[in-house]
Amino acid sequence: MPIFHLLSCSIVVFFVLYAPQPLLAMFAEHYQVSPAKAGLLMTVTMLPLAVAPIFYGLVLTRRCKLTMLRYTMLALAVCCLVISVTQQFEIFLFMRFIEGLLLPAALTSMTSYIGQTWQGQNLREKMTWYVGSTIVGGYAGRALAANFTNWWGFESFYLFNAGLLIVLALMIRPTPKEQNDTKPIISPKDYLKPLKTTQLLRLYSAVFCMFFCFSALLNYLPFILSNEYDIKDPSTIAWVYSGYLIGAIISMLTPFLSKISRNNWLILSVLFAVYSTSLLIMQWRNLDTFVAMFTLFCACMFMIHASAAPLANEISTANAGVTNGAYVSFYYCGGALGTFVPGFIYQLYGIHVFLLSLLLVCITGGYLTLLNYRSGKVTQLGS
Repeated sequence: MPIFHLLSCSIVVFFVLYAPQPLLAMFAEHYQVSPAKAGLLMTVTMLPLAVAPIFYGLVLTRRCKLTMLRYTMLALAVCCLVISVTQQFEIFLFMRFIEGLLLPAALTSMTSYIGQTWQGQNLREKMTWYVGSTIVGGYAGRALAANFTNWWGFESFYLFNAGLLIVLALMIRPTPKEQNDTKPIISPKDYLKPLKTTQLLRLYSAVFCMFFCFSALLNYLPFILSNEYDIKDPSTIAWVYSGYLIGAIISMLTPFLSKISRNNWLILSVLFAVYSTSLLIMQWRNLDTFVAMFTLFCACMFMIHASAAPLANEISTANAGVTNGAYVSFYYCGGALGTFVPGFIYQLYGIHVFLLSLLLVCITGGYLTLLNYRSGKVTQLGS
């Protein structure tokens, strides 16, 4: 499968995941629900993403990854079509849950395909491209959903997304070699055993912390902009998410960090330090400062992600599907909790305590990578 086609699939799949996010304040008002309940539109999708990827990782050791991706995208298209014709919040919420069950199959299929197809520097390069595509998909999904809503209603975006999913899915045609590239049946315990290494678990836990903070800030960004800075227009809120896109561009430079230091744990520790600093400076209530730090915050998150994803594949001795399935599970477990728990902190104590709580989680992630750095483990880029 050409890498460009794979990246296009990634972008459109991430439309599905993040489209509701800039519209949460609008949904809360439209359906007369609280901000925390509106946030469930993200939470119910991320909860399955926190658990299912390990299961899909095991399944993908015995199934064709591209075939799984194709049928998953077609099923996601059906969910988008249902959302476009329903006006009930409960049905919308249920469809988001179904999407959450389907999305990990697509994400694990794509990362596992990359993990088994390329090695060494090529693996790091292609994984960075993949991470960049997820960022572009996340940003474009948010921006398009907000603007489609302003122009024609949110239903129009879901029809558009369904059409893209169907076209790209039908273009996936695995070769005979890719269809037969499966492993012999081994017990799940034997597949999961190689994941129980201290450094790998620390890396997964740091990724959990990273995405917990990121999901929390982005999920409640519409409420922060509305309540703290009196910005209520969805298209203006979508513009603030431009920091997300700038981060995508910066993350493409991540492989060059390895030329500065070949110790990837040191790179991750420094990135977490900058990530934490951006949250600290956001305490200063100034819109320009907030937008600037939000942009830096996004750039750091993407660079951490682009560094950690290939690093997990480099240090793990487990099957690529299992390694990436576990990575996605930890990643979205943090995301699921981040889209819900901090909402209560924000509602009860306000933005300052909200940002401090995220800072503590972020510092924890940095401490875990620092422990691996101090252990003296230096990973090489490979040939």
